[in-house]
Amino acid sequence: MSLDANKEEFPVPLRRRQFPVRLAFAMTINKSQGQSVQHVGLDLRTPVFSHGQLYVALSRCTHPHNIKVIFPQDQNTTKTTNVVFTEVLRGLIDQM
Repeated sequence: MSLDANKEEFPVPLRRRQFPVRLAFAMTINKSQGQSVQHVGLDLRTPVFSHGQLYVALSRCTHPHNIKVIFPQDQNTTKTTNVVFTEVLRGLIDQM
């Protein structure tokens, strides 16, 4: 939609364009902890980077039918890497 302001008080013709905007909201997985949301969209084209992040992201949604996940196109699987830091795991085992 274009809006024109050709009043005599302006030295040059003024035209303003408006574009429709769809409201969107995004947050990181860490920020979503402790919150419940109605819809969740996950981009797993790059894997999550710490153990438990995928669980946190998926468990924030109030209904499982409202979860949408994007996987890489070149993969024929719906799996992602479970990241475990062996240093942390060894430290936990050593403490036992």
